[in-house]
Amino acid sequence: MANTIVMNQTKQVEAFLQQTVRAITDYLNETTLMGLLAEQEDGDKAYYEQLLLNLRRLVVYCEEGLEACRVVLKDEPFRKAAAEKALYRIYHSCIAEFFAPKNDAWYEDSRSAYTGRNSIKFRQTPPPSLKALLSSLESSFQAMREELEFYETDYRTKMMQSK
Repeated sequence: MANTIVMNQTKQVEAFLQQTVRAITDYLNETTLMGLLAEQEDGDKAYYEQLLLNLRRLVVYCEEGLEACRVVLKDEPFRKAAAEKALYRIYHSCIAEFFAPKNDAWYEDSRSAYTGRNSIKFRQTPPPSLKALLSSLESSFQAMREELEFYETDYRTKMMQSK
């Protein structure tokens, strides 16, 4: 029974990561720094470079998480412990990176979640296309965060108990 729940969550995360990787990769393949600067008259080139760097990092983490899900789901018999470890890592790399990227080019305003508005806030004015991309991804990242929060405490507790 518990294996079925973890397997279904892993499948759900796999589908989420597949869509996320596709959306970000498509955006990065179609976007150049000069294109972003052309979108916004007074755009800051250094800031736009940071934004693109964050997106590239995020897509790499999501690709790694996607591959981990596929490996775990392919294993016979299904290994619940391996799946839980993968979901824990996805929570910490993909979800955390989306809401709090390394160089803080954007951040999460947690108060916005209560108002129903987008919670991603930018340090400077972003290009409209990038803002639209993050807005389109935010609700699915929020849903995955809620789905995977359990692994934050559960996996850590299991690791502490095994020591």
